[in-house]
Amino acid sequence: MKIIIAGAGRIGGSLAEALSREGHDVTVIDRDVETLTHISNDLDVICLEGSATDPDVLKEAGAGEAQLLIAATEQDEVNMVCGISARKLGTGHVVARVRDTGYLGKTEFLRDALGISQLFNPEYECAKEVSRILRFPSAARVDAFSKGSLEIVEHRVQPGSALDGLALHELQKRFGAKVLVSLAERDGKAIIPGGDFVLQPGDALSIMGASGEMRRFFMAAGAYIRPVRDVMIIGGGRSGTYLAGILLENGIKVSLVERSRERCEELCEILPEARIICGNSSRSEVLLEEGLQDADGCVAIEKDDADNIITSIYARHCGVAKVVTRIHHEHFAEIFTGQELDSIVIPKKIVVQQITRYVRAMSNSAGGSMETLYKLADGKAEAMEFVVNEEAKCTGVPLREMKLIPNVLIAAIIRKGKSLVADGNTEIRVNDHVILVAEAGKIKTINDIMKGAT
Repeated sequence: MKIIIAGAGRIGGSLAEALSREGHDVTVIDRDVETLTHISNDLDVICLEGSATDPDVLKEAGAGEAQLLIAATEQDEVNMVCGISARKLGTGHVVARVRDTGYLGKTEFLRDALGISQLFNPEYECAKEVSRILRFPSAARVDAFSKGSLEIVEHRVQPGSALDGLALHELQKRFGAKVLVSLAERDGKAIIPGGDFVLQPGDALSIMGASGEMRRFFMAAGAYIRPVRDVMIIGGGRSGTYLAGILLENGIKVSLVERSRERCEELCEILPEARIICGNSSRSEVLLEEGLQDADGCVAIEKDDADNIITSIYARHCGVAKVVTRIHHEHFAEIFTGQELDSIVIPKKIVVQQITRYVRAMSNSAGGSMETLYKLADGKAEAMEFVVNEEAKCTGVPLREMKLIPNVLIAAIIRKGKSLVADGNTEIRVNDHVILVAEAGKIKTINDIMKGAT
């Protein structure tokens, strides 16, 4: 597929890397020559200097033949103008980044009037992911399939815990909960484990199950942390503001610390139910005076990664039960995950998941449409949700008789809104939502799981 990406910042650069690895013909447009040089040196993509709103530049980038344009600059209006121009020139689909939530409620209008197929807002998506983690703080990460019918959570095995040394075939008998360990990351490798797999300290597990079963499992395993009720948010930018709004709507008490007095005055008007604190979060006495030790949740979501990391480590030392850290540079996550930091959220990764799913759905829907895609184990594996149609070659056969390609796991089936943890007797039916786990990039359609089916 020919794809044009307008804007080579964090989001655009990450999308260029992900989509070029998926085998697409990618062209990146940006005004910054130095940024384009770095991307050109690192990736097999075409780089074009210029304005993404200039029709001549879009023509040179191949907008007349492109199946998709992703407008990912920092300015909403630039992205929309770029999208409109590309559609006029013949681009098949347009996905645009927006930062103003007012646009998110006008998707239908923007699709019909401007030809924009989908909007994405990294800051808002970041806030939503943090809110999910705070609602289930026993996990380092929480994602949902089929409107919450099934959850997948990441949990790290701690030394001496009830999971340490446990073989997976003993899991349900030991804890009495219908959950499935669908993936284990150990020593940098992503493993789809069998029943004889023995858990070790440091293993990062991707566990699937219905919400109630998850709660039952973590309580039985002695790793349950009650949902937070009092959160301190460090940083009053877009993500912090979105997060505060979501939490307040869910009845959670919010204190928000922001350095800028002018911004604090704006926040008092935007979030009248929140406690707005004007102060420097890098000063420990400010956080202590404002009740950090009394909070059961802390979210560090300022612009600077280093500030967020230091604040998060301090919050953990103060005994805060759940700490979430927003960072932009992935190498920090590799250094600190599982040690000083609890849960890490990287906005650009969330966007890459969304756009990759959208592109795969455009490329091929044989057998069913891809509804959801999550990257697991630092991108080494993927969890996918497909809605099965009549063209699927995997229906009507018990899973134990199905000839699957190696290293693919049918983790669960959602049927009429109810989740079923799949076993050997389970059969896939038309209209089922099937949850798969596989090596990254291996599965594009539901038929790809069958030997000789494609």
